[in-house]
Amino acid sequence: MTNNPHRATTSGVDILFTVSSVTFGNLAPAGASGVPQRPALSPVVDIVIPVYNEEKSLEPCVRRLHAHLTAGMPYSFQITIADNASTDTTFEVATRLAAEFPSVRVMHMPEKGRGRALRAVWSTSDAAVLAYMDVDLSTDLAAVLPLIAPLISGHSDLAIGTRLHRGSRVIRGAKREFISRSYNLMLRHTLFTRFSDAQCGFKAIRREIAVHLLPLIEDNGWFFDTELLILAERSGLRIHEVPVDWIDDPDSRVDITSTAMADIRGIARLARAFTTGTLPINDLRAQLGRAPLEPATPGVPAGLTRQLVRFATIGVVSTVAYLILFLLLRDPLGSQGANALTLLITAIANTALNRRFTFGIIGPQRKTRQQLQGLIVFGLALGLTSGTLAAAHAITTTPPAAIELALIIVASAAAALIRFLLLRRWVFRKT
Repeated sequence: MTNNPHRATTSGVDILFTVSSVTFGNLAPAGASGVPQRPALSPVVDIVIPVYNEEKSLEPCVRRLHAHLTAGMPYSFQITIADNASTDTTFEVATRLAAEFPSVRVMHMPEKGRGRALRAVWSTSDAAVLAYMDVDLSTDLAAVLPLIAPLISGHSDLAIGTRLHRGSRVIRGAKREFISRSYNLMLRHTLFTRFSDAQCGFKAIRREIAVHLLPLIEDNGWFFDTELLILAERSGLRIHEVPVDWIDDPDSRVDITSTAMADIRGIARLARAFTTGTLPINDLRAQLGRAPLEPATPGVPAGLTRQLVRFATIGVVSTVAYLILFLLLRDPLGSQGANALTLLITAIANTALNRRFTFGIIGPQRKTRQQLQGLIVFGLALGLTSGTLAAAHAITTTPPAAIELALIIVASAAAALIRFLLLRRWVFRKT
């Protein structure tokens, strides 16, 4: 069979399409002219398998996946083998499989990179749901339908397999377990992510969502997944998580050290982009994000300046209340006891007032969690003010009340600035 190579460029990726009944395997039977015809209807699901030098693993993977989908998938499907510049016989194996199965096609990329392969296939696929999985099939295939069903129904925008859910069953070494958990913990505390598992090789996305997000993703390697999820989460999209049964592949080709360094660089790049506002997150949220369950508080400003004004006003009221309570409780409880109890009372009230009037959040949603986070911020303020008092008492055992009050005011001002930043960027951060 003769192949006709053609080149196209999609989002900066040079792709080699080998056009024939082999490499565009999802073809209808040949017509009277003997020329294979594309089916009238597009597949509902396109599952991509990125491969690089997988001549031994590819065929059993595709056969097993195809058999599973044929037996249990209620939607039309396509399997796309994305060959990442393999130097062995992977491409020949892929074209042979595409010749055998009408629902298999092949795309060949002249450069390596999992992100590059997914971008190329997803940018040109006409399926409603775009998915991918690793060639080693570490994930139990029983999770395929739970992965894509919420996207087909419209319930969710992206779906990911997670190995870190309590319902997941995972077999892998302690080293990989530690690296995986550490990486996701780092994401949670640097970019404030909420999804549990960024790097599980088992994900899906609705095509209309991918059209908006793919052009904004810079990474073409392993960080591609993480960048996609972070952009989706920041844009207000719903990410569905599927607990999976996972058996780690001992023959994995991933270079852990270089991948970790690339991930750290990716995290720093995204943090810088969010800080400088170079990514159009607000526009994406307006276009794609889901409407809030609760109406916004009428007249509540969203700008930083107005939030500062309201925060400062509430802060003045809280400080006055704090000083009054401190003076009332100083004699019966002592300076440290009065400071701790007064801060606790005013912190709870301050968090509630800022939640309602500064950041415009009403209703019970996440209220308890936000109060607990507010108490953590209170702990920082307590440490700062208590440390100031301890320093004063270290200098003189009985400092005058006026000096104590002056020191408390200075420490409280510093604590207020820290508190505003934490409330805005952590406790009441728009997700």
